[in-house]
Amino acid sequence: MKFYSTNNKTLRVPFEDAVFNSMPVDKGLYLPEHIPQLDPDFIANIENYSLQDIAFRVASALLEDEIPAEALRQLSDAAINFDAPVVPLDAETAVLELFHGPSLAFKDFGARFMSRIMGYYLRNGQQQLDVLVATSGDTGGAVALGFLGVPGTRVTILFPKGKVSPIQELQLVTNGQNIRAIEIDGTFDDCQVLVKQAFADQELNARLRLTSANSINIARLIPQTFYYFHAYAQVKRAGGKDIAFSVPSGNFGNIGAGLLAWKMGLPVKAFIAATNENDTVPRFLETGVYETRPSVQTYANAMDVGAPSNWVRIMDLFEGDLKSLREMVYARRFTDSETLEGMNELADRYNYVACPHTAIAWLAARQYRSENPGNYQTVFLSTAHPCKFPDVFPEALAAKIGTPDQVAGLAAREGRATKMAADFGAFKSFLLA
Repeated sequence: MKFYSTNNKTLRVPFEDAVFNSMPVDKGLYLPEHIPQLDPDFIANIENYSLQDIAFRVASALLEDEIPAEALRQLSDAAINFDAPVVPLDAETAVLELFHGPSLAFKDFGARFMSRIMGYYLRNGQQQLDVLVATSGDTGGAVALGFLGVPGTRVTILFPKGKVSPIQELQLVTNGQNIRAIEIDGTFDDCQVLVKQAFADQELNARLRLTSANSINIARLIPQTFYYFHAYAQVKRAGGKDIAFSVPSGNFGNIGAGLLAWKMGLPVKAFIAATNENDTVPRFLETGVYETRPSVQTYANAMDVGAPSNWVRIMDLFEGDLKSLREMVYARRFTDSETLEGMNELADRYNYVACPHTAIAWLAARQYRSENPGNYQTVFLSTAHPCKFPDVFPEALAAKIGTPDQVAGLAAREGRATKMAADFGAFKSFLLA
């Protein structure tokens, strides 16, 4: 399988090149040259397969012969060694919990798979691999744990000052070894721009071997398809219904992976893009005009993205056809006050404590169902454990949140981050030092 650039479909590279180069020279994003269709018998009997079985089958279809089957099975099993359960809340609504990995966020799927892919391709004696990642909250922690101690790699994480939760920040700054953190005086969009400028800088690319761990990297996108198929398998196992997925959306990699899974043959009624007040995509679907804006800070900080990078992939999957896109993707935005109301209502109605991102997904799922009644299941994605956002919760809800083993003791560890303005010259000097 070759991978093409969304800016130039004649520019096609092997998977290894797409993984290590992250972004094509024309600044597009990589997608597979064709979207493979999974065996209908596999889909029809998917309830008989484990998450690990599904991961291997989907990865094999997308990569074809890029990695030998035995090696691919080993690395996918090692990466996806935790569950993603669908938890029913009522007869029509369920939550897909994606926070059971080491960093307590859905980003573990992509970060762990990608780090093992890169480890597979890295050869002894090769130049050190510099992994750059901008994070609005959860990506950095997942990447840090995914790459911690991986030989031949060095990870540099950029995060916006004062705009990640205390636990998220601890997950970024307390790793040491081959993980470095930079606190940028700006927004997530500023962090993302600095990473993109680094990839476009000739001197940096001549002296360093750069790659990205953000969702612009195709190796991050592929494993995110796994849990959509796994969710469908669980719903089928429980009696089976059509599914509408409600996805908390910031940089739009998560829902982009879901749409890729749908294109591969996953039966889905609709995708619901649930956003906070950073509503670039909802406005586009309403008006047909794509207009980015500077991001604003909200309670759902991992979704504070004003210029979602992955939207170009989604438009490419629909070949730019806005009518077809609107038929499959429904988008809604919610304010901080609505988010808090959703968190409280989930707790009151279902005794379910959800992070703000998850609450937004539930609000959007509920709104979609009210406008589209029928016999189907709405599955909303829970992308992070609520313990990562202690300052957001009202006191009564905060008391119900346990502390998982993954974060116990983080506060006692020494943290270190380099403070920096949102200035590319300073960032470039840091990388070259």
